[in-house]
Amino acid sequence: MTSPASLSSLAELCGLRTAPELPAAARQALRSELNQRLAACEWFTVGVMAPSASLAVASLRACENALGWQPLQAPGSETPGHAASDANAADLAAEGGPVFLKGNQRTGLFLVRLEAGLGSGLLITGHNSVAPEAEDTWGPFPLDFFA
Repeated sequence: MTSPASLSSLAELCGLRTAPELPAAARQALRSELNQRLAACEWFTVGVMAPSASLAVASLRACENALGWQPLQAPGSETPGHAASDANAADLAAEGGPVFLKGNQRTGLFLVRLEAGLGSGLLITGHNSVAPEAEDTWGPFPLDFFA
């Protein structure tokens, strides 16, 4: 198995159940390769496997901020006059425990659900209707990869 210190490409993350801890040099190399791959895509979906809803939403927000994406909204927040916030999204998993967050740029929404038995990490899938060869899923990245 590849050690975190020797990770040098996105392909080496593929198939991991949980994101590895990454030293700064590996993060930099992976981020550079990821930026090139993201540039070839039109829109994205994001999956976050996290031990809590608040950590999942924080990871999503850091990703959006780092990549310059418009923030995704929790269900209901797209309705005028409804003030859904990230805290409201965390209420979807009020019982606590591990969650899966699924975000979709095409719809502009993200959903959080309780989901036991997952690893931990962030996955990004790039979509391109004109150049499907550019499409892929990358990760799992550590939850703080974009922090």
